[in-house]
Amino acid sequence: MHPPPAAEPPLFAGLKVIDCATYIAAPTAATVLADFGAEVIKIEAPGDGDPWRNVYLRRDVPGLPLSKLNYPYLVDNRNKRALVLDLKAAEGRAVLERLVAQSDVFVTNLPLSVRARLGVRYADFAAKHPRLIYASFTAYGEEGEEAEKTGFDNTAYWGRSGLMDEVRADPGAEPASCVGGMGDHPSGVALYAGIVTALYRRAMTGSGGEVRSSLLANGMWANSIFIQASLCGADIPPRPSRRESTRAVGNLYRSSDGRWFMLALTNETRQWPALAAAVGRPELAADPRFAGMAERAANARALGDIFDAVFADRPLAEWRQILDAAGITFGIVGTTAEAAADPQAAATGILRPIQHTGLLSVDSPFTLTEAPKVPINHAPPRGADSSAILRELGYVDSEIDRLRQSAVIAEA
Repeated sequence: MHPPPAAEPPLFAGLKVIDCATYIAAPTAATVLADFGAEVIKIEAPGDGDPWRNVYLRRDVPGLPLSKLNYPYLVDNRNKRALVLDLKAAEGRAVLERLVAQSDVFVTNLPLSVRARLGVRYADFAAKHPRLIYASFTAYGEEGEEAEKTGFDNTAYWGRSGLMDEVRADPGAEPASCVGGMGDHPSGVALYAGIVTALYRRAMTGSGGEVRSSLLANGMWANSIFIQASLCGADIPPRPSRRESTRAVGNLYRSSDGRWFMLALTNETRQWPALAAAVGRPELAADPRFAGMAERAANARALGDIFDAVFADRPLAEWRQILDAAGITFGIVGTTAEAAADPQAAATGILRPIQHTGLLSVDSPFTLTEAPKVPINHAPPRGADSSAILRELGYVDSEIDRLRQSAVIAEA
């Protein structure tokens, strides 16, 4: 018998990444690299470290889920090693220099002025480490009057880009804030894409380089269809209310148990008769008011009223079966708890187990069939690997003890 083929190492095995960032977007880019096997060392300042570690304990954030487990830090910093290092101290900066010399990628979202004070700008590393990929993330970009302006995804991604304004339920409705990480996580994936593109360029040329992304850039990319319309001279109309929509076959409806779902008939001509039959009103397909797309648009209020009454007759579970059986495109307005228990997410690996915990975590949003991700390990305690990392850099125990006593490093 032939022995089974040896398992291939993870895709990014041997790739060394420094995560010198806080909160969500920039650390997320490093997390995706770690998902594929990169060694990621998260550097945190002495004291409380990354403020994102303690957000789950706050009670002044409206709607923040309460848990004894540090769920936000877990999903954004799993599979990393943790080093507490004082970059304000000369000895701490010397540790970083030694670490950067052995690393492939440096990820940061420190304010530009802080980078200058600490000596961690791209310009501070480029000449000495020409193969280094320096991944820089900011709120509003690195040029212009607002380069130093601070921001989060609710301000720079969701609010500034026009997205917050566009998704009002009706023109008179108050704008709604986004949920935590809603703009940060896709922005982190964009930064990851830039890093991988730079690594490809390095493989072709031998040279590292700088990658930049921002919350504003990603928010505008998310809203790019409407922004492009404005750039082309179009007026952007106020978003109509549900009742004022001209597409009754692409609208929200409520079932008898109070659950909302959305019809989304893009191939309206083909699917319209099937929808009419599925809801038990086949005669609607022959009704002259609704015979064609133009007629359905002109009489959308009347058709919407009919659908309101029809869909209010049955619970969501029944409508899901009926519409699925008819091949109608629709989607439920699910709750977060339903998403966390979604069997389709489990079947496709969107929800993956965290080793030795009995917990699941949300996977990063793409896979490679020939390059599986590494198992998920829990996010590390603050400074959990400080001594081990310094030993790997060549420091002896007496030096490590001295750095610990002078608070240049710290451990969990």
